[in-house]
Amino acid sequence: MGGIERVSQLAYLVIREGSKWTDVFRLVPGQAVTIGRAPTNQIVIKDERCSRNHAELFHSEGEWTVRDLESRNGTLVGENSIRGDYVLHAGEIIRIGQSQLAFVHDLSKAFPDSSAILRHARDEKQEAHATLAPETDDEHVLTSEEGATITHRRGQTRYLEPHSHVDAGSPETGHAAANLARLAFELAKSTDQLAVADLALGGLFKGTRIDAGGMLLLPRNQVGEPTSADLNVVACRTDTELPYHRVSSFLASMVLREGEAMLARNVMGDSRLGSRDSKGDVHATSVICAPIRHENRIFGLVHLYSTDEHRAPDPDDLEFTLAVADTVGVALENLSRRQELAENLNRIRDENLQLRERLGVQSEIVGNSPAVAKITQEIARAAPSRATVLIRGESGVGKELVARAVHFSSPRKKGPFVCLNCAALSRSLLASELFGHDQGAFTGATQRKIGKFEQSDGGTLMLDEIGELSPAIQAKFLRVLEGHPFERVGGTQSIKVDVRVIAATNRDLERDVAEGRFRRDLYFRLRVLEIVVPALRKRPEDIPELAHYFLQRFNSETGRKIRGFSPQAMELMRKYRWPGHIRELKNVIERAVVLSRSDLVEPEDLTLTQLATSGDTNDPPSISAGNQPFRPMTLDDIERQHIHATLVATGWNKSQAAGMLGIERSTLDRKIRRYNLVEQRPDANTRSTSNGPF
Repeated sequence: MGGIERVSQLAYLVIREGSKWTDVFRLVPGQAVTIGRAPTNQIVIKDERCSRNHAELFHSEGEWTVRDLESRNGTLVGENSIRGDYVLHAGEIIRIGQSQLAFVHDLSKAFPDSSAILRHARDEKQEAHATLAPETDDEHVLTSEEGATITHRRGQTRYLEPHSHVDAGSPETGHAAANLARLAFELAKSTDQLAVADLALGGLFKGTRIDAGGMLLLPRNQVGEPTSADLNVVACRTDTELPYHRVSSFLASMVLREGEAMLARNVMGDSRLGSRDSKGDVHATSVICAPIRHENRIFGLVHLYSTDEHRAPDPDDLEFTLAVADTVGVALENLSRRQELAENLNRIRDENLQLRERLGVQSEIVGNSPAVAKITQEIARAAPSRATVLIRGESGVGKELVARAVHFSSPRKKGPFVCLNCAALSRSLLASELFGHDQGAFTGATQRKIGKFEQSDGGTLMLDEIGELSPAIQAKFLRVLEGHPFERVGGTQSIKVDVRVIAATNRDLERDVAEGRFRRDLYFRLRVLEIVVPALRKRPEDIPELAHYFLQRFNSETGRKIRGFSPQAMELMRKYRWPGHIRELKNVIERAVVLSRSDLVEPEDLTLTQLATSGDTNDPPSISAGNQPFRPMTLDDIERQHIHATLVATGWNKSQAAGMLGIERSTLDRKIRRYNLVEQRPDANTRSTSNGPF
């Protein structure tokens, strides 16, 4: 009894839009189903006469009930407009605009208008040979000396068209329609072309008299009139010992050109209709070839054949194959739209991130020094051009800011600006980030990914740390710069984009070229226009302006009211070497704003380092915070002072001091004895006076 009760609760909505059944939706007790034009509904009907939230179905007291949600044009059950709740009965049709939703408990009754299909096909089977070419009176479309004949053609399948005369007692029609409905339900859940092809071939092998077949699809972005050479075998299957043999180009071209499904018999000796193996033999006795299409677009072909002359397909099988092919066309169209939506969503997310970054990064370059004026002039000259720009400078000087200024001053300013740090990714991931990858290209590639080149189409792509590219990626990158198309990782489709490339590096590319780490031809291709961003220590006159700019920014972010810098703090910043450049200045100011205990930034609020700068080794040594005037000293005197200052700073913790100096503890002890360094301790009277409570 439990099994019977469970089956009785099964319910489905079979959806038809216009003249075609398009989907099957299973109703689950306890889960309400909403219907409307808005994409948030479980069943979406794209019809202007359908309200955004039109109606809902719910299970109550063992019955399924439909409720109109105060829609603009109302909901019909049969020919009657419903008001409030209406309890549905099996076989009733819900009508919303031009869409019809059949409510059934048994999928075999999901297509009440298809019972006459097989009966009509059996009548056709009694004809000796149909007249197949409407413009002639020939008995066959093609007849060879061996007797190969295309006996039937179908432009539309009757399984997916309404009929006025229904043979409700035909078990074959009901079985075929139920198989088609179940197949459509499974195809709607498929996530890729291979799954669609496998499901469709499985359904065809169960529903037709064939023992081999395959599905051939055209490229996604097919350009021009499709030909048989454009078809790719996505999936194939055979129930014999012989392998699957591809459809003949003659038959494939005919089906693609005319858009009709064809059934051919007696093709054993005719290579124009049958498929040859590697030895040139044709093993098929009968062939079915049907176009996979949706609206005016052809996706490919379904190719089926039988190698057993006693088990040949008939017009019923042709009807069923065409119905499956049309259903596969709808599934592929929906799959293509889902992929496009996913790609657009990823692109929109990236663009949103870019917009947020643009709002967070000021587009103007701060500074009035001659060096900044020169950079501004170079940006103005480089922006109108399409030429590649190479921006050079140490890490932290603002190379990305210069690249953004070039982009937003160029005719491409309305296009995307995409930035990628080449040093932040491994070689394998860098190729995927640059050129994208197709689903299944490698482990973890669960869906198609659009690369940075495609994302920046019509705009600008900035590649930071260009010197970190591997030799293999350098070669592929050079081809793209030369205007050649590229392919995604694991893909076969050629992609051509219109992108301006701006490269940035802090490396000595000339030395890398001389040592063979960087391609010579890529170096010259990148260095068409060059902008050198000087280090902050080379333009100290910009430090006050930059410091006040960051002070105002962090005052606004933190709510502090720091008025400015003390003269001593500003002088210290002017003389500091800034090995981290503008990035370090920004972070130092931010920390000072957060931790300052007065309304002015004092020298003790500035956390400066003793790191050496990465360039300009011939520059004078950095001036310490003490700002002592220069006096000649021997190296021993300098070492003695430095070791003593380090010991004082660590409270004479020798282990810590040795670690800071980068020497062993025993070496530090020898140097202390050598330089007669003695720890200065306060006397007992001083300690008692300073520490006592009275």
